[in-house]
Amino acid sequence: MLELMNVEVLYSDVILAVKGVTLRVPAGGCVALLGANGAGKSTTLKAVSNMLSTEDGRVTQGAIKYHGDRIDGLDPTAIVRRGIVHVMEGRRVLRHLTVEQNLVVGGHMERSGLALRRRLDEVYSRIERLAQLRDRTTGYLSGGEQQMVVIGRAMMAAPKLIMIDEPSLGLAPLMIEEVFAVLNAVRAEGIALLIVEQNTRVALEIADYGYVMESGRIVLEGNASELAANEDVREFYLGLNLEGERKSYRDVKHYRRRKRWLG
Repeated sequence: MLELMNVEVLYSDVILAVKGVTLRVPAGGCVALLGANGAGKSTTLKAVSNMLSTEDGRVTQGAIKYHGDRIDGLDPTAIVRRGIVHVMEGRRVLRHLTVEQNLVVGGHMERSGLALRRRLDEVYSRIERLAQLRDRTTGYLSGGEQQMVVIGRAMMAAPKLIMIDEPSLGLAPLMIEEVFAVLNAVRAEGIALLIVEQNTRVALEIADYGYVMESGRIVLEGNASELAANEDVREFYLGLNLEGERKSYRDVKHYRRRKRWLG
């Protein structure tokens, strides 16, 4: 469905933020893009949705294809119309509007009121919490509820692929479970997911395949189960040793990747 081939991204014609990234998202699949803060994960998503121009960034090398067609350089609206929706980091809700008004904004491309109403009903059936909150002012919701709103707003555009950036950021563990349960329900509808996450454990629980980024490059990839069992991933990203015991902060802080990562 989505394919990035040797993509490089430059900011302000000076900063090389993404370096030769190649990754694929199959139709109906779920792919996790993992790595520490500043690794280039969010920039990779912005390269696909073409939101780089708002930050003086651009794709300078490589190609981005969707169903075999080049989309790098397309207008962001055209990319949404093709079925790709980007849920950016930070739960960017319209705080002064109700939940339903936020959802209606996501369905602004629907041409008729009947079609819009149908989309609302579909979202409410998939995310029941939003149906209960439809008349609440979004700014007064919890962080997890706001995250559900932005997922629901993305679904209003009838996407075939949702790219979501740090859905668990700043949420309590119980709410993280609820948000990822929503993402599982979205995936069950046949919508593909590309999830950027620092919470490696929850991301690998939902994903089929994963990529690990560092310093703008893909340094490791594999099936989610393989990555979850990988010694390097467990120690460096999960803070666990081979016996499943959590390592101390000092151990994690001074952990060094094995040279085979960079081979």
